[in-house]
Amino acid sequence: MNRSRRRLILGAGAASLTGSALAQSNDGLTLNGRFVQGGFIMGRAGPRAMVFVDGEALTTASAAGLFVVGLDREAPPSVQLEVRSRGQIARRTLAVARGTFPSTRINGLPQSTVEPTDPVLIARIQQEIALKTEGFASRTDADDFRSGFTWPLDSYRVTSLWGSQRVLNGTPARPHYGIDLAAPAGTPIRAPANGVVTLARSGMHFEGGLTLIDHGQGLISAYLHQSRIAVLPGQRVARGDVIGRVGMSGRATGPHLCWRMKWRDRNCDPSLLVGQSAPENA
Repeated sequence: MNRSRRRLILGAGAASLTGSALAQSNDGLTLNGRFVQGGFIMGRAGPRAMVFVDGEALTTASAAGLFVVGLDREAPPSVQLEVRSRGQIARRTLAVARGTFPSTRINGLPQSTVEPTDPVLIARIQQEIALKTEGFASRTDADDFRSGFTWPLDSYRVTSLWGSQRVLNGTPARPHYGIDLAAPAGTPIRAPANGVVTLARSGMHFEGGLTLIDHGQGLISAYLHQSRIAVLPGQRVARGDVIGRVGMSGRATGPHLCWRMKWRDRNCDPSLLVGQSAPENA
């Protein structure tokens, strides 16, 4: 699937599949986003407003009043959003559309990347899990997501959609929480939005060359299988900066970029943020 075809599919289904219509009223809360499993909610409220999702306090708006909430693959049919700012409370009930997640089979992977059994390797994997957990735990006080995202590659072919159910070497695996973008080895990977690098590490067992970028409030994007990493932890990057190069390191059968995203502990589809932006002032 080429980039123009991918954009056509996303654009054609925006209204009916994602419930992305703007929601606003006179209570100071304005929302937009992609209200679908794997999507997100962007909002504008009062500065430092507290944001509750289904009764749980999950995030705080920036100094400009902007916030983002992720909707994971298993998000329920509706979510209750409550925003508290300077004694005022605004509430919304948002319908969440079901996602469509195909099943894909991948064969020919080294078995150690599907079902590791070597104790030494398992110990290494546990150490790498700790590194990733720390990187994903970042909570930068920023709203670098406000202008939305661009694609991280200038040219690519989509080879696996986000959320697909994976069968690896005949073994059912967890869903694939990335979108795979095939491109020649060495293709520059560009930061799709401003942010701060929270992890940049080569040689990860599953991910190969891995970079994580925090775009604010726990919205963190990930870039897997890189042949070369061009950034350092703690480095601030701007949209368009080269952060690495496409490769096939880790669990991969060909050169591609696996692009992932998490909002706190929720896996989200990063492609749904492409071309989106936070609401303007009401």
